[in-house]
Amino acid sequence: MHALLQTNAVPSFVNAYVEVLADSIGFDVETLSYTLGMFLCYPLGMIMACLPYGKVRHFFSFVLGAFLLQFTLGKQWMHHVVAVVISYVIMLILPAKWAKTAVPTFIMIRSHMILAMKLYSLAYNVYDGDLIKNGKETRATKKCAHLAVDGVPGFIEFLGYTFNFSTILAGPSFEYKIYADACDGKNFYDEEGKPKGKIPSQVMPTLKPFLLSLMCMGAFVVGTGKFPLLDPTDPQNFTPVVITAEFLKKPWVYRFAYSWVALFFIRMKYYFAWKNAEGASNIWFAGFEGFDEDGNPKGWENSNNVDMFEFETASNVKTLSTVWNKKTANWLGRYVYMRTGGSLVATYGLSALWHGFYPGYYMFFLTIPLLTACERLGRKKLSPKFSSSKRSLYGIVTIIATSLIVVYNVLAFQLLAFDWALAAWKSHYFFGHILCAVFYGVVSQMPTPKKRRLRLLLKRV
Repeated sequence: MHALLQTNAVPSFVNAYVEVLADSIGFDVETLSYTLGMFLCYPLGMIMACLPYGKVRHFFSFVLGAFLLQFTLGKQWMHHVVAVVISYVIMLILPAKWAKTAVPTFIMIRSHMILAMKLYSLAYNVYDGDLIKNGKETRATKKCAHLAVDGVPGFIEFLGYTFNFSTILAGPSFEYKIYADACDGKNFYDEEGKPKGKIPSQVMPTLKPFLLSLMCMGAFVVGTGKFPLLDPTDPQNFTPVVITAEFLKKPWVYRFAYSWVALFFIRMKYYFAWKNAEGASNIWFAGFEGFDEDGNPKGWENSNNVDMFEFETASNVKTLSTVWNKKTANWLGRYVYMRTGGSLVATYGLSALWHGFYPGYYMFFLTIPLLTACERLGRKKLSPKFSSSKRSLYGIVTIIATSLIVVYNVLAFQLLAFDWALAAWKSHYFFGHILCAVFYGVVSQMPTPKKRRLRLLLKRV
């Protein structure tokens, strides 16, 4: 193990070249290495698509994933190896009902985000498989039965999944069964080796997200340069632009509009990463969903981690959570929300812990249950009285309201530090929290539409 951790597959001249390139274009080495690593996944994906199904693909996935980690993280990649090996030993030694608790506890303490999701979900996949085998399915197990695994995977398969090169840097975090089916060819062939349908071309599913990612990267670089949220000279130490004394002298409408634009361009960074990873996964069919009973292709949703237009025009928090970082939302829903009796506090609390220990994360995520409570109340008391169309007056109002409240809340997530996040909320007079409290207090006193009235209104819509 020590020899493995000391191995460096990245030649020294490559690191030297990256440092020179970073200096010439004004990027820091870490950001440039990360970006180059993501683009490198495309030629690697082309090679992966040509390899025979089975252990060869799993091994290739592991080796290239380890290379990318060393290229982007340097010696820190060893933490990934340690977490993977210890988690595998835990799942082998402990009974499934204990491993599904021990593995998440361990990985949430010492692992990075994508790995944490993979190991967390796999521990539950094995646990669900054990419950199904013994006829002790729970309600959550039945809903996740299609993802259950019959026993701990082999070590090569396990390494291939946790180090998978096309998802190691930015996700999306596939479920193990989705990854294994792509590597073993089960999406295309049945157990007898017969084709399930005509294999579709991966050119457009690869090219479209790739080109979109390039556009998003350009928008991020240009937009954040003109509308910085943090101080560009020293973002970690200097006061963020949006809470400086000079900025706070400007009218509130200007300040809020500036924050909206700045956050819009910051989102381009996430769009770039997820769309780039989507194309890199589709090139070797990892994003392909397989065929339906009639032999028709289902689609490529396995690798789609964000619906950009739906997010930008969302009319409620539920839609936002569904279309943003979709695989993380699925993970939280399947293995936290459903396993804790629908606890929003547990779900968003774990999401904050998964992101890190900055106070801004907790301020953001622990505010979401308040927003969700208001949304559910509005859906119960108000929505039945109006048209559900986004083009209606009510639909436009909800889109604007959602956008305003999200900008207010996300400031805490982006500013991270408690005093900075609190100052940002204060600069906007805490309107997000105040309006939610007033909305809940007023709307909760309104009568709930009767079922007959509901049916008539729905027919009119």
